[in-house]
Amino acid sequence: MSGAEETSFKVGSLTSSIYAPNLLFSIGQGAAIPVLALLALDLGASPAVAGVIVGMQGLGTLVCDLPAGWLVSRIGDKRSMIGSGAALALIAFAIWLRPPLPLYAVLVALMGCTWSVWLLARIAHAARSAPAAHRGRVMALIGGLYRIGQLIGPILGSVILVRGDLTGPFLILAILALAASATMALSRSPRFTREPVEHSTSVLRILREHRRTFVTAGTVAVTTQVLRAARVALIPLWGHQLGISAGTISILFAAGAAIESLMFYPVGMLMDRKGRKWTAVPSIALLSVGMAMIPLTDDTASLTIIVLLLGLANELGSGMNMTLGSDLSPLAGRSRFLGLWRLMTDFGTTGGPLLLAAVTTLASLGAAAVTVGGVGIVGVMILVWFVPETLEPAE
Repeated sequence: MSGAEETSFKVGSLTSSIYAPNLLFSIGQGAAIPVLALLALDLGASPAVAGVIVGMQGLGTLVCDLPAGWLVSRIGDKRSMIGSGAALALIAFAIWLRPPLPLYAVLVALMGCTWSVWLLARIAHAARSAPAAHRGRVMALIGGLYRIGQLIGPILGSVILVRGDLTGPFLILAILALAASATMALSRSPRFTREPVEHSTSVLRILREHRRTFVTAGTVAVTTQVLRAARVALIPLWGHQLGISAGTISILFAAGAAIESLMFYPVGMLMDRKGRKWTAVPSIALLSVGMAMIPLTDDTASLTIIVLLLGLANELGSGMNMTLGSDLSPLAGRSRFLGLWRLMTDFGTTGGPLLLAAVTTLASLGAAAVTVGGVGIVGVMILVWFVPETLEPAE
């Protein structure tokens, strides 16, 4: 990107091509996710089978990360986002029609695949469109709007659920996914007028040429996702162990999510002006310390303090992994690099709850919290000592 383009770039220029579709998409996603297991139970699944079906969404995302990178590199980010949004709308509409349980499981896995393509194409478009000096704000906005959507979606879904309609949230998802695709299709963003098809670069070559990046910065991204995913699983379990009601735990989650939605743009400005590590290091460090301190809580008040601390820590990391991955991605083969990057972060998202379960089985829930916190500290050390600052100094 030329110096003139960097100077003329406006963060708001991506509103129709990224921010608005991203918000619509995330609201729909937020409406549907809470009822994945409930609908499985209603269709005749046992609790164990319902858990497996919910896991199919994550499995579908994980399996499709590398193919998504290939697809985006072949047809471009705009077509990939439009196509994946339209496909998601069809899948969600099919679920709204109450399919048989086996077909429902397949549709949930396919839904995860469409999410993988969407998320990767979104990051690829933002990375290509935003110069490094503005990228932190762009990625933080994407992450912040996604969090806002995850707040609005469940509220919107709950209005439908009050009527006892378990498939209603999927109709919301179908409508909003289609709206997101239409918004992009109608977008006149100049960033879509020069959409290069990438040169064919194999995944193995990308992995070989950037192996040090994946070993160092990639490990940091994985540990961050381990912390985030384990946090979501641990707080309800620890709250239950303390005898806190499910309603109160939900309020705690809402309070933490509200904290996460307050400061994402200032976080992006800090990344762009001072450097990526100025937010990444305190974010991961506070997440690690907060997780390790959960066993010290013994009532609702003390757990609330930790939940708010974790919300603040996660807010400091808004857009962090996307920004870091975009900064490190090469011009040739960017989509495939980001496909590998997403694969690593999705492994972290999947591995967080698994690590929590394994240590809890072998020791205790408190020991699992401390272990996850220790994993995060390792990530901070790698980030400080082995990952260079990716924001180039202004000339």
